Amino acid sequence: MDGPRYAVYFVPPACSDLYRFGARLLGYDCYSGEDLGHPPDIGLDAPAWEELTHEPRQYGFHATLKAPFRLLSPFSETDLVAEFDRFAALPRVPVAVEPAIRSIEQFIAIVPKSTSAALDRLAADCVTAFDRMRSPLTPQERHKRIVAGASARQIENLDRWGYPFVFEDFRFHMTLTGALNAGRHVSIIALLQSRFERIDGRRSLPITHIALVRQENPAARFRVLRRAKLTTSDDC
Repeated sequence: MDGPRYAVYFVPPACSDLYRFGARLLGYDCYSGEDLGHPPDIGLDAPAWEELTHEPRQYGFHATLKAPFRLLSPFSETDLVAEFDRFAALPRVPVAVEPAIRSIEQFIAIVPKSTSAALDRLAADCVTAFDRMRSPLTPQERHKRIVAGASARQIENLDRWGYPFVFEDFRFHMTLTGALNAGRHVSIIALLQSRFERIDGRRSLPITHIALVRQENPAARFRVLRRAKLTTSDDC
């Protein structure tokens, strides 16, 4: 349980306004591994905002495509990187979505305004392509990933693929907060929405790259290990 974990994410380009928006809100840059100061005009004092973003800060600003996993022996990180590059090189339909800030369960995230078959296909392919390299969940990891009210299908997905929210249950989201009390959702969404409105290019989010990320140990945060451009073809 002390070895590294890996995952496949979508992470906006480090130079983009969207990435700077999300990373600054979380207080962490998953490209550099550096802590970032929270926005001074966020509307909450620093300790309160730090607590609110504590959990998503560990993962960095991202959308999960293949949930965190440990490598199955005898695969190495070199093998995983090679598979990651091979996967990115496969031609696929271009993906772009229109992002919006919404509540998901108890937290707030950036999600697409409408569903995208191409994005769902990319996520499903990530789940299956890397699974042969995934070590099975330990009983402790499995217990941690069973959510209250999980459906039979989600539990089946957890046992087969290591994560409950795949395929029909996948929802692309880029988390901005931890769990909120119901009474705080409206005010926090309004606060985040006002900042989101200032972002250039927020009306379209092209998914042109994927990121392979690594968590060195359970106490560490995830960092981008490698980034690859997706090969796209309108003929797919």
